[in-house]
Amino acid sequence: MVSNQPRKQRKARYNAPLHIRQKYMGAALSKELREKYGCRSANVIVGDTVKVMRGDHAGTTGKVEAVSLKHGTIVIEGVSVSKADGTEVPRPVYPSNVMITTLEMKDERREAVIRK
Repeated sequence: MVSNQPRKQRKARYNAPLHIRQKYMGAALSKELREKYGCRSANVIVGDTVKVMRGDHAGTTGKVEAVSLKHGTIVIEGVSVSKADGTEVPRPVYPSNVMITTLEMKDERREAVIRK
């Protein structure tokens, strides 16, 4: 049985192996993609086009450049912050705060997973 205590749920997420963390990388699909594939969400992969829905960069659209299972974040082109010395660094975003607008279908397995 899984605990209801928030501290134990957080600990389970932080200590989860990578094959379990992959399940936490889901994001909502846009209305067009929902109608096309008949599901509400999908895992985010490199190459997807996403729109940031929450935070300082809300409304920004860009391609996913990197996915980090270790940190549970994604890097989107066009979403960056400036450091004190003026250099721009990418701002990691949690996948729950984005909406997928275009799917990257380079892998045949992805379409089968989404259509199930």
